Amino acid sequence: MTGVHDPGTHPGPVTADDLALGVGLAVAMLRQPAALAADWRSAAGPLSWDCWETAEHLADDLFAYAAELGSPVPGDEAASPVPFVVVRQAPGKPRSVVFAEREAGPEGLVRVLEACGALLVAMVRTAAPEARAFHIFGAADAEGSAAMGLVETLVHADDLARGLGLDWEPPTQLCERVLHRLFPDAPGGFDPWETLLWATGRGELPGLARLGQWRWDSSVR
Repeated sequence: MTGVHDPGTHPGPVTADDLALGVGLAVAMLRQPAALAADWRSAAGPLSWDCWETAEHLADDLFAYAAELGSPVPGDEAASPVPFVVVRQAPGKPRSVVFAEREAGPEGLVRVLEACGALLVAMVRTAAPEARAFHIFGAADAEGSAAMGLVETLVHADDLARGLGLDWEPPTQLCERVLHRLFPDAPGGFDPWETLLWATGRGELPGLARLGQWRWDSSVR
């Protein structure tokens, strides 16, 4: 990856095509024979979840952002998420609506992830400009929803790559657009991918320690 993150330069909006590219790259990585044959019970990078749980969590995120964009919220404090039944299978495990059949194996799990990504891509393409999706970090428009889905995909793909023993480095332009849309206060002068990992509590930057707590700003600016 080349170049540095420049907060003063607008890299362009996060689009449905960007999201489709990010999801497609993650799915292609996870469909490699080495990935499908790996132990998905391994810890996913720095997370306390294993790789199977992390992939389910990512699929659930993509599904949830699509659902929220499909049921827009009013622009007031009374907004609340779509009331799906959310399940936590055990203490410390992800809270999810979407789960993959274990009998389907990693191939089936990757299909679930691919399908949920396609749902969000479709919603981003078709949502009305005024639609706002509920999120605790700020009601998001279609671009914000795409950016949230993309950051989840990029960083959790990294978690999965570390757990499964794979290589992963997303395109510079995707990292730049996500940083601009969701992390406007991220420091400049560093590699965009490394900056995104820092902004999501997964890495350090020269002179900047790893973040213990972090959040994005998905509100419309």
